[in-house]
Amino acid sequence: MNLTRGLINVLRRTDRVLTRPFRALPTSQRYWERRYARGRNSGAGSRGDQARFKSDVINRLLVEHKVDSAIEFGCGDGYQLGLIGYPVYTGFDVSSSAIRRCREQYCGDSTKAFHVLSEYADQKADLSLSLDVIYHLVEDEIFDQHMRAVFASSRRLVAIYSTNLTIPESEQPPHIRHRRFTDWVDRHASDWRLVERLAYEPESAGDGDGGVAFFVFAR
Repeated sequence: MNLTRGLINVLRRTDRVLTRPFRALPTSQRYWERRYARGRNSGAGSRGDQARFKSDVINRLLVEHKVDSAIEFGCGDGYQLGLIGYPVYTGFDVSSSAIRRCREQYCGDSTKAFHVLSEYADQKADLSLSLDVIYHLVEDEIFDQHMRAVFASSRRLVAIYSTNLTIPESEQPPHIRHRRFTDWVDRHASDWRLVERLAYEPESAGDGDGGVAFFVFAR
């Protein structure tokens, strides 16, 4: 598919800049590579109550939809992965340091594979995931690439865990940009429908503009 081939080429060009000084990297990629290279983790959202909430939702989806394989864009340090029973899992991340950490942690598990983002080569799975990634993509082009990869890689289901609101950039930290990503889905993935929305905090479950939540899409 022309769209997928084009995406792969863009991802490869993006990853090649890892060999250059950090100042040459896109802001979001630079932030996460530096964070993992310094030994830090994927953040509070991948630990504690949020990690348990996400793992409970995903484990339920795996059973209810008889999911045999999953692919995740933004696998991070792999801690949260240990809470989820994927039959077969492939994780991608922009950070080569994060991928090395995951490969070391799961070196004895043949059901799991990890790759830097440039190695994405049109792999597909029953379920595609983006967890706590979208609001860290501060560049429009990188956000668009991510969304296209997430939906192009899924055969049946897409699960996104994110905020879904717009906040002025001046009011956000440099590594955060909240977006109403469902507008992108309406424009570019109209053959997918939202089948479930589950908020982390019940009070944000109203119209989709509240806090962080799961958005599950199916064809």
